Amino acid sequence: MRRASPTDAPAATGRRWSGPALAGAAAGGAAVLGFGGLYAAGLLLAGGDIAPGTKVRGVDLGGMSRGEARGALDRELGPAAAAPLALRVDERTERADPAALGLSLDTAATVERAARTGSDPFTVIGRLFSSGDPDVRPVVRLDEKAARASLGALAEKTGREPREGSVAFEKGKAKAVAPVTGIGLDVDGSLDTLRDGHPHTGADPLELPVRRTEPRVGKQETDRALKEFAQPALSAPVVLTVAGTRISVGPAVLSAHLTLKDDGKGRLAPALDAKALLADPALAGPLRQAVPAPTEARLRLDGTGKVSVAEEGRPGRQVDEKALGAVVLPLLTGSGAAARTGEVATVEARPRLSGSTVQQLGIREKVSSFTVSFEQAAYRTTNIGRAAELIDGSLVLPDETWSFNRTVGERTRENGFVDGLIINNGQYEKASGGGVSAVATTVFNAMFFAGVKPVEYGAHSFYIERYPEGREATVAWGSLDLRFANDSGNAVYIQAEAGDTSVTITFLGTKKYDEIRATQGPRTHVRQPATRKDGGPKCEPQTPLEGFDVAVDRVFVQGGKETKRETMKTRYTPRDSVTCD
Repeated sequence: MRRASPTDAPAATGRRWSGPALAGAAAGGAAVLGFGGLYAAGLLLAGGDIAPGTKVRGVDLGGMSRGEARGALDRELGPAAAAPLALRVDERTERADPAALGLSLDTAATVERAARTGSDPFTVIGRLFSSGDPDVRPVVRLDEKAARASLGALAEKTGREPREGSVAFEKGKAKAVAPVTGIGLDVDGSLDTLRDGHPHTGADPLELPVRRTEPRVGKQETDRALKEFAQPALSAPVVLTVAGTRISVGPAVLSAHLTLKDDGKGRLAPALDAKALLADPALAGPLRQAVPAPTEARLRLDGTGKVSVAEEGRPGRQVDEKALGAVVLPLLTGSGAAARTGEVATVEARPRLSGSTVQQLGIREKVSSFTVSFEQAAYRTTNIGRAAELIDGSLVLPDETWSFNRTVGERTRENGFVDGLIINNGQYEKASGGGVSAVATTVFNAMFFAGVKPVEYGAHSFYIERYPEGREATVAWGSLDLRFANDSGNAVYIQAEAGDTSVTITFLGTKKYDEIRATQGPRTHVRQPATRKDGGPKCEPQTPLEGFDVAVDRVFVQGGKETKRETMKTRYTPRDSVTCD
């Protein structure tokens, strides 16, 4: 029996093995020819490097060669790419130079992107069956370092810190302070916005992303606090009964020491600065009359220059600040006289300075002393004497700050002062308390040579011959104070003594330095005075004096060697010649 060969034809069965394969090949060939034909037709229709309908920021590049397309982009988009860019940050619009932002349009790369986008087979064939209008994104280069620098400057210019809603108290009135949402430029997000938006061809500014910080305390809470606390608090005085004496504290005084503070949960809670209220002259004066305060010991220098006790201190009574706050705060929301009246208890108070505490406080010797002489005048004798009386016996503990205005008080007739000459706007005129600057200058120099730290001081506007150049001070109630901080490490006791023609201020304590020297430089930038006439009831004639600058060094000496030097510079305006009509 013969075996069939692999090449033998099969027996006749009515079927052909190769039929389906040949049919599939034929169909595939037709598909390839059809796809290729469509692609070729699409390319033929394009007629250039860029396919029809291709646009970049609205510039039609369809059918152009690469060179033509680049020229079109330079012509149509070049001016916009170089023009100042309008940027919107929240509600503000700023303009910036694209170059400063690190932005540049790469037209060559953009044309290549447009050509590639339009030449792939699926895009070419798709355009044969669609009427679409594809827009190719331009290629934008961004120098991130330059962009961040410019955006950082823009952020500082346009940024806004958030502000919590609050209630302000001033001169017996309360008003709500509206909250403000914080605005901050999102620099990282702005980088993407610049890349995507350049060149900007729209009419509206390019809007940059911002971050918003909402305040915790909003308008609803400020309105509530105003209605429930602030307005009732200042609706009428509160009356304090202290040792049988009734003391009225009015809205103007209360408003100076009241605040509403965020409790950390978005709610405004009332707070009273009881310590400051106790020190306020409107309350401190009546309290001194109602309650016998402790009497501090009086000190003197004995024949050897050492400190001794001239008069022993005596205990008294005082109002405790915590007790004051506990009484006053509940009264502020009361309605009617009875509901706004409360009794404040007093506690025993020992003097800070007594025979047993003098040595403990380090008050052992004279640290410094200075005397200023002046021409005799009735108003000077009264005002300088009264200021010295109020200063005499001041005790300044270590790290405390002494204040001339707080110690002497307002220079009013009620406080023992009379009218005299002062300097106002570069000219002499009459006002209550004239002449007190002689005491301020004397205190300044005692402070200078004691070596303690000046905190606030100011010279006269023009130079007055009886004072040392660059080492003098003036004061004005409510605007200029003379203050120093006691950084000597020991307490300082101030003696003040005034006569008809001089005032002397002495600091007692413990010397921190062996010596304090003053070194004065020459007058510089000399300016000549003018001559003018004036009138009116306050006019005072004055003689001319040149203006100048001067520097004074405070030299600290320890063990015979300079250990520190401080320079104080003063500028004096010319003292004009004034004739009164």
